Amino acid sequence: MSNKPRTFVPRTDPTSNGKVGAVVIGGDYQGLGIVRSLGRNGVPVCVVDNEHSIARYSKYCTESVHISDLRDQHNTIKSLLEIGKRLNLQGWVLYPTRDEHVAALSCNRSELSKVFRVPTPEWSSVKWAWDKRNTYKLAQELGIPTPRTFYPQDIGDLSELDMFSPPFAIKPAIKEHFVYATKAKAWCAHTHAELKALFLKASNLIPPSEIIIQEIIPGGGTQQYSYCAFFRDGQAVGSMVARRRRQHPLLLGRASTYVESLDVPLLEELSTRFLRTINYYGLVEVEYKLDPRDSEFKLLDVNARTWGYHSLGVHASVDFSYMLYRDQLGMSVTPSTGQAGKSWVRMTTDIPTAFLAWRGGDLDMRAYWQSLKNCDVEAVFSSEDPLPGAAEILMLPYLAIKKGF
Repeated sequence: MSNKPRTFVPRTDPTSNGKVGAVVIGGDYQGLGIVRSLGRNGVPVCVVDNEHSIARYSKYCTESVHISDLRDQHNTIKSLLEIGKRLNLQGWVLYPTRDEHVAALSCNRSELSKVFRVPTPEWSSVKWAWDKRNTYKLAQELGIPTPRTFYPQDIGDLSELDMFSPPFAIKPAIKEHFVYATKAKAWCAHTHAELKALFLKASNLIPPSEIIIQEIIPGGGTQQYSYCAFFRDGQAVGSMVARRRRQHPLLLGRASTYVESLDVPLLEELSTRFLRTINYYGLVEVEYKLDPRDSEFKLLDVNARTWGYHSLGVHASVDFSYMLYRDQLGMSVTPSTGQAGKSWVRMTTDIPTAFLAWRGGDLDMRAYWQSLKNCDVEAVFSSEDPLPGAAEILMLPYLAIKKGF
């Protein structure tokens, strides 16, 4: 299959008003949030994707380009440069939405900067988020709690875990290959025998050296928190703390389905310590789980990009995507902190998640309907921009096959 980009007919000429725009790489609901944030502020947006996605149907999408491959780093960079030059997107801001795009942009900043503005940091910063082995190592050096974690090199090393009680999470140090092959963020082993079987299964997908075994902290999504920020010069210009109320899948959630903002100052202190050490710049989400056994927040992950529910920030008075855009263009950015008590939902995954939780006796339906009644923003459905919601409904079978929901 040819890697030559295929362009959909644009709604308008992306350069007709002479305004610097943005290129959103990945057009699912996360990319849609960026498109709407920037579009509402008058910024032209080009969506680039290798999948059938919903963001291109937004009235705020100026142009959409479909290419065959966005997973291979060389093809990604080549395609972006070709699109930028062909459509005259000189100086437009790049927004990656997937980890492999972050790595590609970070490792090729010099070449991409000849055409685009590249807010993704240098690899010397990104590597601490890209590889969880680096993440946990640095966190421990900085005194940031993490779950008990093991790095077996072969199946014989699993004997080290005999003294510990399951369940265990089997997860990749680097997400990309594992997630695409399994449609899962991690696997759960409920016995030591299952741990060995899953380790061997994972070894067929990724190098054994990239397999991480980690204790599973008790509690579900309600124990998971995140610190979200636009980080610059060693401090957050915009920030928000959020907690998952529901997640999909229920145990080892790959994505949030219902999130609420709240105030937890400790997470800002821990996250700032980490981000300042790696000299981080840009948008970032730092994930934690509150361990009920010792009441400590333990770091799980660092996402060096926008995150699934970032559009909650707009309703909590922190418009993360637009803050980054303004900063990239040298415009002033007003510091802001997210308001507590705001909520976000993605109905297409929250409804089946809630059904499973209710069937398992873990969710009261009256409380569920109340949470929806009080929700501030839906990830996709919007009365002022309805086409992406209609497109997602029609695409549900495709999404279930492609992404596992």
